[in-house]
Amino acid sequence: MGCGSPGDETGGTRGSIQPPHWDAGLRLALAQDDSPDPHIFETTIVAAASQVEILPGLLSEVYTYGGTLPGPEIRVTRGDRVIIHLVNQLPEATTIHFHGVRVPNAVDGVPGLTQPEVLPGETYTYDFVVPDAGTFWYHPHVRSAAQVGFGLYGAFVVTDPDEPADLGDELTLLLSDISLDDQGVLLDPDMGPQLTAAFGHEGNIVLVNGKINPTLDVRSGRRQHWRVINAARSRYFQLTAQGHQFMRFAGDGGRTERPIVSPSLVIIPAERAEVVFTPHADPSSHLPVIGIPYDRGFGSLVRDDVPIMDMVMSDQSPYLDAALPALDRNIEPPDLSSAVEVPLELTQTILEDGTIEMGVNGVPHTAATPLTATLGETQIWAISTNMDFAHPFHLHGYFFQVLSVDGVAPPTREWKDTVDVHVGGETKIAVHFDERPGMWMFHCHILDHADLGMMNMVHVSDPNDPLSGSGGAEHQH
Repeated sequence: MGCGSPGDETGGTRGSIQPPHWDAGLRLALAQDDSPDPHIFETTIVAAASQVEILPGLLSEVYTYGGTLPGPEIRVTRGDRVIIHLVNQLPEATTIHFHGVRVPNAVDGVPGLTQPEVLPGETYTYDFVVPDAGTFWYHPHVRSAAQVGFGLYGAFVVTDPDEPADLGDELTLLLSDISLDDQGVLLDPDMGPQLTAAFGHEGNIVLVNGKINPTLDVRSGRRQHWRVINAARSRYFQLTAQGHQFMRFAGDGGRTERPIVSPSLVIIPAERAEVVFTPHADPSSHLPVIGIPYDRGFGSLVRDDVPIMDMVMSDQSPYLDAALPALDRNIEPPDLSSAVEVPLELTQTILEDGTIEMGVNGVPHTAATPLTATLGETQIWAISTNMDFAHPFHLHGYFFQVLSVDGVAPPTREWKDTVDVHVGGETKIAVHFDERPGMWMFHCHILDHADLGMMNMVHVSDPNDPLSGSGGAEHQH
């Protein structure tokens, strides 16, 4: 069940190692568990406009879950039953989608498809069991680009008692951005020419856990276990720290087959990564974590580095940490012997009046015919794009394995729900529709692209139930 902070008030999971209150500058609020049952997590989350300090000394009215930016971290254990009462006090309709969590179709949070929109003043209850350990997140699926851009997002962490212990002092790092003027007032989420929407709107202020370049007070040599979530509506993050390495050992669907060590960490929109990071620097010195430009297509490298957070070393002598436990995981490759290949091109069309229309295989979601699949079937989706920008492709409801990106197999096998589709290339994924029939959405997670039509559904049917997957409500947009 939700057991509170992964660390304590004096220094994380091993209190005498880190300085007191080492993570106070970016610690997330935790959702309150109202259930006495240790295997049921029940909470109420209020979506409302709230006053939050983002720019120093100024209050900004943003959208929040639970009055905080980001919303409270939901922290549960694999196998728990989760009950979330969404109370909508916003001036517009909303929902919650639990991104990456393999929920039943009826609680997937897609308005008009799996549930009605939650109107202002209404309450809606989500009730499901979490089957997988990992790092997930939650956000709305009504006017997604605007509402996420206004601040509606939060972390959803599922722990597992069988996972290796003491990977480091744990941090959830929720990366995002927001658009504010110099008085702290939210800017129009649709401002700018259509070319801006084609690239994807990015906020002018980069945030980590709702803070601008927050500070961590750390001890050199003591490793940290980061759960990194990209909740930005369009922004790609590429993190670096001079002279340091990131050991990525888990992603969207939990641990990977084997860890990968790299001098940078790329997190595409909606993607997650768990990494071990060990700072090594002189006592009392600073170690900045920087976001450097990532090449996702036309114009994306013409930008400056962005400060992400600043690690300040304590005046203690460097700590000699214990050896890491083994982090390998056995992940069987998919059985492709009877798999059918499905071509999916993520497209942009310029209409006669000059407006931009996006879609899948040249068809916007308002006119699209859903794909079809049957329980037990495996399909290979070959995803490409005709645009000059890359796309973070997200499938609701199912994990998949990436077979190749631009003809090259990934460096390690893992379960994914979001993957990048490069300019001029092709990403192939294998999806096994093993359970939970229904109408499941897939879309580009540059949320402006989804709003402009780059989404569709896959209708997963149960051959023993002719009514399976018919959807929960009339489809609305």
